[in-house]
Amino acid sequence: MLNKLKENKFKIFVAIIAVIGFALIRTFENKLFYDPFLVYFTADFHSIPYPEVHTFKLFTGLFFRYFLNSALSLLLIYALFQNRDIFKFSLFMYAFFLVVLLSSFFIILYFIPDAGWLLFYVRRFIIQPILVLLFIPGFYYQLQKTKK
Repeated sequence: MLNKLKENKFKIFVAIIAVIGFALIRTFENKLFYDPFLVYFTADFHSIPYPEVHTFKLFTGLFFRYFLNSALSLLLIYALFQNRDIFKFSLFMYAFFLVVLLSSFFIILYFIPDAGWLLFYVRRFIIQPILVLLFIPGFYYQLQKTKK
């Protein structure tokens, strides 16, 4: 087991750095990003309208946070699997989900005023590194399946 740890020390180091990065983003979210929904979703948001937002600042903050989480996630995926095809696919999927999620967030925010729960979950996918939690087991399973 000690030999396995020595062989994988780079993977372990990068994984620790990525997790610390995710924690720092979460810890300093109030200072780094403009997001009036941080307070909105802690209240009883079912009965109150969406908060007043500065659209450009909000979407810039959401994009920047998604970018940071995606960069850390891609670093983690590449370190764990060290496979260019997996990295390219992940990069494509992160770009695809960026467009889909930010578009969905905009549509819900400005055209569906009573969809607080939907906005909550779309925003959650934008600001949290949920995709990496789905991709890593999926890639691991795929690699195990192709080895057989």
